[in-house]
Formats: sequence, C-alpha cells, structure tokens
Amino acid sequence: MDYAFEKKWKELTKQLEAQFGADMELDAILFLIGVQELGQGFRKFSKDEKMHLMHISVCRLLEPYGHYEFVGNDEDGWPHFRKIEELPPLQAEDQQLLMKRAILEYFD
Repeated sequence: MDYAFEKKWKELTKQLEAQFGADMELDAILFLIGVQELGQGFRKFSKDEKMHLMHISVCRLLEPYGHYEFVGNDEDGWPHFRKIEELPPLQAEDQQLLMKRAILEYFD
C-alpha cells in the first residue's frame, strides 16, 4: 500500500468535505471537476447533464495521460474531447486508483 498516496487522498477528501459540507466519494469529486471544467458555476443539472459533467471530468483527468484531447467548446460552452488512445483493460480497483491519482494531480 502506498501510504503517501493514501494520506494525500484523505487530505484532499477532508478538504473538499469541509468546503462543500458533504461526503466526498469519487463520483462526487468527478462531478465537481466537471462543473469546474464547464465553467458555468453551480446550478441544477438534469440527469443527462450530470452524466456529461462526469464524462468531461474523466476526459480532462485522462488528457495528461494521452487518452483524450480537448477539441473545443460547443455553442453552449460545453467542452468536447476526442479520444486519442484506448485505456488498457483495468480491473475496477485499478480504474479507481487511476482516477484517484489523476484527481490528485488535477488539484496539485
């Protein structure tokens, strides 16, 4: 187990929980990153918009790894990405670890 990584992850989640007053699981953090990347502030989002926000977040987080490339915003200001490289097949635990590492890098 990587204790330094786990410590940084716990520190980040505690900081976000204090800031937003809610438990911060991985999905909640992905949603917040999506809202941040959209750049339109927090508002009520439809179910479809929430799914798009999660997708934006994943694309943005995996962009530095060479998996996605930002191509621009549409007329409504929503960012769009192009898939560059497929992710290797990963077990659920490995996917979660990859996303956590990418989130830590995003906040650094």
